[in-house]
Amino acid sequence: MLGVTLSKNQMAYANYQIAQTNLGDRVRIKLKDYCDLETGSFDKIVSVGMFEHVGRSHLLEYFSQVYRLLKPSGLFLNHGISRRAAVKAKENSGWQKFIERNILGVGAFVQRYIFPDGELTPVSEVNTLAEAAGFEVRDMENLREHYALTLLHWVNRLEARRAEAVEAAGEVAYRTWRLYLSASAHGFESGNINVNQTLLAKMDNGRSNVPLTRADVYSVL
Repeated sequence: MLGVTLSKNQMAYANYQIAQTNLGDRVRIKLKDYCDLETGSFDKIVSVGMFEHVGRSHLLEYFSQVYRLLKPSGLFLNHGISRRAAVKAKENSGWQKFIERNILGVGAFVQRYIFPDGELTPVSEVNTLAEAAGFEVRDMENLREHYALTLLHWVNRLEARRAEAVEAAGEVAYRTWRLYLSASAHGFESGNINVNQTLLAKMDNGRSNVPLTRADVYSVL
């Protein structure tokens, strides 16, 4: 199993965890761009929390590269954050307007302080682009309620260790991330932001190598 990342800190943390679990003979981590991997090298590929940083204009390029990396009948699990395709216009509170303007579309606040150049795209558009790259969409899940709960846990833990956070990063950074995490939790609770994972297949003359049921998929993957 091979993992790739552009982050030296992430690679160091992953290697530490691999050593702690004695998986060094089964898992390797490389500091490498996924675009530089060898074509047709993998049976399965998993991408978690990555495509929202690619930007909609580059998603076809992203899926096309992953498609090239897979062997025939290979599978790709694409997991990340998306937004609703359309939200009915209505009169909202100032707090809701702030969320819609700055959080849902990865607006000015998030662009400046949290995720520069990030972009949330509706999963319908994301999967259409995956199909355009050659993939077959086999399964899709929306896990937004799970992520809302996760964010609330993060907020509670951040608040519980406020003094340590302020000492490490400063009062401004603490307040910025507390606001972002709280607003994001609301976004997931309201259904305006989603976290989706889609199972995509690179067909081989109609063969997809996908089990017949979701339960079988979980047992295999």
